[in-house]
Amino acid sequence: TILSVKQPSSKLNLFGVLSLPISFAPFEALVFTSIIVPQASFLGHLSGIIVGYAVGWGLIHGMNNYWAVTMLGWIALAFVLSLKHSGTYDFEFLEIEPVTDPALPSVRVI
Repeated sequence: TILSVKQPSSKLNLFGVLSLPISFAPFEALVFTSIIVPQASFLGHLSGIIVGYAVGWGLIHGMNNYWAVTMLGWIALAFVLSLKHSGTYDFEFLEIEPVTDPALPSVRVI
């Protein structure tokens, strides 16, 4: 998305068959991802496109290396915990214990 803002005259070659303006690339990727991976979050990817435009147009200031590395760390932590919680990958060094204290409020995800 940022590339489409910074270099709007560039072209994107799709499999050597079709050449489209780079300005359409974020939305092409959104549609392509929705078709190929139906479980992918449409709203999540759309939000990423919107934030990409905001960064590209300079609406979000103060994004230095510290904040970029911090965000990357939190994203990596959330990714590892989701893999562990779903059972997709078993990180033996990471243990998630269920909370069984009835005094705590419970949250159910549907």
